[in-house]
Amino acid sequence: MIGKLLGGRYQVVRILGIGGFGQTYAAEDIHRPGSPKCVVKHLKPASSNSNFLESARRLFQSEAETLEKLGNHDQIPRLLAYFEEDQEFFLVQDFIEGHSLSAELQPGQIWTESQVCGFLQEVLGILEFVHGNGVIHRDIKPNNLIKRTKIVN
Repeated sequence: MIGKLLGGRYQVVRILGIGGFGQTYAAEDIHRPGSPKCVVKHLKPASSNSNFLESARRLFQSEAETLEKLGNHDQIPRLLAYFEEDQEFFLVQDFIEGHSLSAELQPGQIWTESQVCGFLQEVLGILEFVHGNGVIHRDIKPNNLIKRTKIVN
């Protein structure tokens, strides 16, 4: 998949992760000035059965609509595009420069009370926004929480 052009514009640079439903890639949008980085989530339906694919397509559309709504928060990656190619589904989002919370969590390291309170205030504020939009995240874990290294205006 490295080097492949998806959706006619997203050049896959490297694999970011592999999960049960597909893969996540770092890519470059070659149709924008400077070819900015983005994240492409590749969702592979478990079956090519037409009824299954239609159901997967509806769920994919719903997921894209949810991401579009949630991307109006400055700490949630924006949805840039979504598309289907060869009966597989792709979501494209902003690439967040930074590292996952799991990179900060070292075995045996104890956080201070103020570190824990600061972390909770930040994450719970985002979850309040998500829940206020009628969405339940369902996959909150250190690997899915990215601490930005660049401030976005």
